[in-house]
Amino acid sequence: MPKPRWRCHLKSVSWRPGGVLAVLAAGALLMGPSHAQIAQVAPGGSRTVNEWLTRMHEASRQRAYTGTLVVSAGASMSASKIWHVCDGNQQMERIDTLTGVPRTTVRRNNDVITFEPETKTAYVEKRESLGLFPELLRTPSNLIPQFYSARETGVQRVAGHLADMVEILPKDDLRFGYRIWSERQTGLVVKLQTLGDQGAVLEQVSFSELHLDASVSMDKLQRLMKDTRGYEVHKPVLKKTTAEAEGWRLKETVPGFTPMSCHTRESGGAVVPGAAPMQWVFSDGLASVSLFVEPFDPQRHGVEKAAVVGATHSFSKRVGDHWLTVLGEVPLPTLRRFALALERTR
Repeated sequence: MPKPRWRCHLKSVSWRPGGVLAVLAAGALLMGPSHAQIAQVAPGGSRTVNEWLTRMHEASRQRAYTGTLVVSAGASMSASKIWHVCDGNQQMERIDTLTGVPRTTVRRNNDVITFEPETKTAYVEKRESLGLFPELLRTPSNLIPQFYSARETGVQRVAGHLADMVEILPKDDLRFGYRIWSERQTGLVVKLQTLGDQGAVLEQVSFSELHLDASVSMDKLQRLMKDTRGYEVHKPVLKKTTAEAEGWRLKETVPGFTPMSCHTRESGGAVVPGAAPMQWVFSDGLASVSLFVEPFDPQRHGVEKAAVVGATHSFSKRVGDHWLTVLGEVPLPTLRRFALALERTR
């Protein structure tokens, strides 16, 4: 399937092969109750969906760890080595791929650089969406309980650590569910499965080795991040905008999904609104969907298509003089709803 000609990501490549693992590492506070209030166990001994997710988020903000992460999606499997450190405010990580093309990714908060040693190429990016559930703490209002519920299912060992098992289950058919293993003492996510129809596992991520409270040097990671000697550095110029300013809108909203950000890629010179490639990101607090819109090119764009890899679905179609690719870890019918709702306003 043709892809937009720019290095944009639906999510941070957390939990993805060759990417940054930032478990629930997104930035601000939940709307409403304080962290101290929301992290307490609810009456009856069970945590709510918000309490579980906040506990997992806070674990990544307060812990340093190293480990080996294994990702399986369909018939593919990959592994990466991770170093993670956070002082409560600034987070830094390094990820080295152990399978496939050698790649090292270093992140400091929203700043990300990916080194590809075989081609001596480095890609510098800013990623606003970080974490396993990237928009959990960034949505304007916390609607997660309206669309998901939590159910505790037991305790298991993962990578030598006891972990609570909890299922985050959708209340409709527009989104997937999750089965999560949360380390009992810290709350850190040590394993995650994305669940489809009837609980089928679409994708799985798990630590095969994990060392909590490891000695990870933030200064060393900062030096590595800045050392681009011998590399050709690519830094896409992204411009913040709105879909309205670019001449687009959704004539019908998709329940639970809120617009989070919109960017275009600048190519230099004057650009007619709507002509530059655009990425419009939506989230329900857990799942994210990206709409990539670019001018239609008959040499690259063909007939309407759908594809799936693990839990990630994509759907592409022509919309007037433009080509739309909708991408997200949601069911295909959800992507089709976005595609059918997108319309040109001028």
